[in-house]
Amino acid sequence: MTQPPRLTDRAALSRNRARADAMFLQATAADDVHERLIEVNRTFTAPAVVTGFPAEWSEWMPSAKVVEDSETLALDEGAHDLVIHALSLHWADDPIGQLVQCRRALKPDGLLIATSFAGQTLHELRSVMAEAEVAHTGGLSPRILPMGEIRDLGGLLQRAGFALPVADTTPLTVTYDTPIHLMRDLRAMGEGNAMDQRQRTLTRRKIFAQAMERYVATFAMDDGRVPATFEIATLTGWAPSETQQKPLRPGSATTRLADALGTQEKPLNGSND
Repeated sequence: MTQPPRLTDRAALSRNRARADAMFLQATAADDVHERLIEVNRTFTAPAVVTGFPAEWSEWMPSAKVVEDSETLALDEGAHDLVIHALSLHWADDPIGQLVQCRRALKPDGLLIATSFAGQTLHELRSVMAEAEVAHTGGLSPRILPMGEIRDLGGLLQRAGFALPVADTTPLTVTYDTPIHLMRDLRAMGEGNAMDQRQRTLTRRKIFAQAMERYVATFAMDDGRVPATFEIATLTGWAPSETQQKPLRPGSATTRLADALGTQEKPLNGSND
């Protein structure tokens, strides 16, 4: 069996997370999850959370079993009616494998809510760093995670065997005094560069200097602050169950739309045949 390519240096990621003290995006994801659970209008008695920040999520969801987002999740099969994969799927070398493990941990008709950074995240920083590095070196080194577009992320749910899959995104814009403040914040969030193929030597100062100049010149707002986009994708799906509603087969309808609307059906060619 072919192993997926290694994306993340887990040791570096653990070090980054251990230094993290800015949890506002994790808190935003937690608030969104709570709102979605209210809309579901179901009582969950055996929840679990998969996260890179167990202490914070244990506080936000004290009734849940909280486990780290390691390659093999510490979840028992069929033990939970709710699994939340909390804003860490973008660091997974095998995101489908993570979702499959979540599905196996769910009871029939159990709910998955998975949040992840999506494709538009940090697009401003990506573009200026790429332009500056190409200008000085003629090439690029891995600096920011490749993050999936919503259509691709939604497809992961089906591949992992979930029923009734839904994917949506929430764009968030955070503003900073300077691009340097953004980069400091990324480190404080534990979201610094932990890619396995990252450059291990120091980046030339002139590359960062030019990138910061480009950031301000291209994206600065009227008040002089600079924006940073964070796009959070939320994936929801249900563990298959015989009690779930099933879509009708094409052509199996027994009622005409015209009858339901109380209108007269007319052929497309305008004839009365």
